[in-house]
Amino acid sequence: MKTSIATVSISGELPEKLDAIAKAGFDGVEIFENDFLAFDGRPADVGRMVRDRGLEITLFQPFRDFEGMPEPLRGRAFDRAERKFDVMQELGTDLILVCSNASSASLGGIDRAAADFHALGERAAKRGLKIGYEALAWGRHINDHRDAWEIVRRADHPNVGLILDSFHALSRKIDINSIRSIPKDKIFIVQLADAPLIDMDLLYWSRHFRNMPGEGDLPVAAFAAAVAETGYDGYFSLEIFNDQFRGGSSRLIAADGHRSLIYLGDQVRRMPNTRSFSAKTMPDRAIVKGIGFVEFSADEEEAAELVGILRTLGFRKEAVHRTKNVTLYRQGDIRLIVNADSAGFAGASFAVHGTTAYAIALLVDDAGKAFERAMALDAEPFSQAVGVGEVEIPAIRGVGGGLIYLIDDKSDLGRFSEIDFLPVEDDARIAPAHLSHVDHIAQTVAYDEMPTWLLFYASIFEARKTPVFDIIDPAGVVRSQVLENASGSLRITLNGAENRRTLAGHFIAETFGSGVQHLAFHTDDIFAAAASLRQNGFKPLAISPNYYDDAEARFGLEAALSDRLRAENILYDRDEFGEYFQLYSPTFGEGFFFEIVERRGYKGYGAANAIFRIAALKKHLRPEGMPKN
Repeated sequence: MKTSIATVSISGELPEKLDAIAKAGFDGVEIFENDFLAFDGRPADVGRMVRDRGLEITLFQPFRDFEGMPEPLRGRAFDRAERKFDVMQELGTDLILVCSNASSASLGGIDRAAADFHALGERAAKRGLKIGYEALAWGRHINDHRDAWEIVRRADHPNVGLILDSFHALSRKIDINSIRSIPKDKIFIVQLADAPLIDMDLLYWSRHFRNMPGEGDLPVAAFAAAVAETGYDGYFSLEIFNDQFRGGSSRLIAADGHRSLIYLGDQVRRMPNTRSFSAKTMPDRAIVKGIGFVEFSADEEEAAELVGILRTLGFRKEAVHRTKNVTLYRQGDIRLIVNADSAGFAGASFAVHGTTAYAIALLVDDAGKAFERAMALDAEPFSQAVGVGEVEIPAIRGVGGGLIYLIDDKSDLGRFSEIDFLPVEDDARIAPAHLSHVDHIAQTVAYDEMPTWLLFYASIFEARKTPVFDIIDPAGVVRSQVLENASGSLRITLNGAENRRTLAGHFIAETFGSGVQHLAFHTDDIFAAAASLRQNGFKPLAISPNYYDDAEARFGLEAALSDRLRAENILYDRDEFGEYFQLYSPTFGEGFFFEIVERRGYKGYGAANAIFRIAALKKHLRPEGMPKN
């Protein structure tokens, strides 16, 4: 599978774009005309820049308003084409994209358009160039690739072919089965883009909301599979118009784009009738069985404060590391590691971000294969020296530069705590709080990073993403989306912050980056848990009493249940599947907090309660810039 991306898809000046595209691993690049026109060098200079970076120019685009024009506009269109042919030859590319005419002056008629393309093909052939015709979803007469193909077929010229674009076909809900009958040698290039499902003008939707395959809601993989079934073996190229991408990091957006194409190729390769499709071979998406552990970085002082909170939550010290200042706490199947060692990555993380949950370990079906898949999908590996006899756990970089460890039950990876740690007796008087496992992990990221991390998780691990929903903060709106698997053993909520006045925005600003903002632990009995927590000295997040009067009326709760909820500061929600109970800690550090939940069939995450929880949590934040007492 040969990969390409249009320069319009990412931000920056042309040299910066080309650097990012080459670094991401693409094979080719489409030169968008405006990027070329804004560059001071000659076409030959651009061609050398591209080739010096190991890339090929896959096409030059776009050429607009060509076919079906009356005279004298028709003659001018051919003259313009000759000028563009000059540029193409200097650039060193042989393919130009001609999009279907959107001009009000254009005349309809399949045969008229076909005649124009035959004539243009004759001119292109004299220079060894090719013409690719693309149906725009908003074309005046041609807005369907089936009609564009009929024009190409009737033009009957070897230098005239079809360009297929997933957005134009899928946005108009055109039957993609029609692609399978197109001869592969008449498909000159395939452009790909995804998009969220939004009911709006097609042109505006296309120009502002496209994203990478796998980041939206369109069936791009099915579209690509239909192309693959023709035997097509040319470039799959990204053409993305997106306001966020234009203002984002060219390096990160290019990396996302390359990952999206590699993942797409893997999906297509696994579909029926596409076994011969040339794509990178990799293991299946990893099945996550649970959260192996969560590791905090801290110094001695803050580690003591954190441990004090963990004890009120019912966690007992289980083991200490053989050679490092690292302690393991446990309750049920939950393992929390507090790393107060000043050396290594944990120490560096603390120096930059303060006390944070900087690493998570995912218990997968096969850690080696999960790591292999992550590498195939451009994940960044992580390793550091380990002591003699200690277990080296495969790891990749995750959100905010934090770590994702991969462990399994097939090797010593699953026994790391027995090998690397020494068991200890904890003589503290702690009541077990009936917490069984990690229900979900909430990661806060900058809003424009959300597609990046959704694609990252969904491409490596067996999981699905839920629709975006809004979390209402008294200071703004936070966009939230969930990655989860069918069994519920993996649940990661991604919360995108757009302004620093929100709780999520404050967390990013004060910890200098994205990361885990809260951990939710599951219990089978929220009221028994609350009683044990109270015995341990836990101080729950105080919820406004007005909330409980409303909840009682809204859900028709029995007064006795409402009184119990109020007494324990427990929030309540309900969906068509069942009930949900939530109990929170106040914030620790710069906005981190713990949550305890009980699910009685409930499938969601208590989004309706977020505004009340956030309002209460923000009362515990230090004012920005104020030192810790």
